[in-house]
Order: sequence, then C-alpha cells, then structure tokens
Amino acid sequence: MEDALQYYTDQLGFEVAAVLPDRDYAIVERDDVALHLFEAPAGTHGPVAIHAFVWGLDELHVELAGRGARVTQGIVQQPWGNRDFRVVDPAGNMIKFTEVHRP
Repeated sequence: MEDALQYYTDQLGFEVAAVLPDRDYAIVERDDVALHLFEAPAGTHGPVAIHAFVWGLDELHVELAGRGARVTQGIVQQPWGNRDFRVVDPAGNMIKFTEVHRP
C-alpha cells in the first residue's frame, strides 16, 4: 500500500483522501476522480485496467512523465479520432488516459 500511495501521489498527482487504520485500503483523488486502492491476498486478484477520459491530454502526459510515471505508451492518435496514452502502477495496474475527438 505504501508503494501505491507514493506512486499515485508523487507520480500521478493524486491526493490521499483516506487510509484505513490497518493501511490495507485507501482512497486517492484527483480532478473529481476517486480511486479505491486495496491489498488483496496473493492470487485473488490480477492487475486491472482503468480507462479515464480527460481533457488536456498533452498537458497531462507532460506532467505525469515529468513526475516519473511509468508511461508504457506515449500519445497515440487512434483511427476513430481519440488520442490516448497509458501508465502502469507498481502492481501492474494500467491506466489509459483518453481525450475524445471533438469535431
């Protein structure tokens, strides 16, 4: 949990909203998004993927890369018009940030 909290605050710019006393469950928040982080017994959960729709994709990419986030895919223009990039946290969970194409 400590590694996750440090990554989400330092590299992704979230703020810690709550941590339970046993430090096995926490909530981090940023820009009206709340993520609930929890420790799971080994083998009960695998890495997950989160898809977040954002405005200002270029600025967010520069910010997170500058904070040392593990960017696994730079900004890609998709054939359907959206643009996105991906980061991975220390547990292998992926967050894809997408900016929707506006005609």
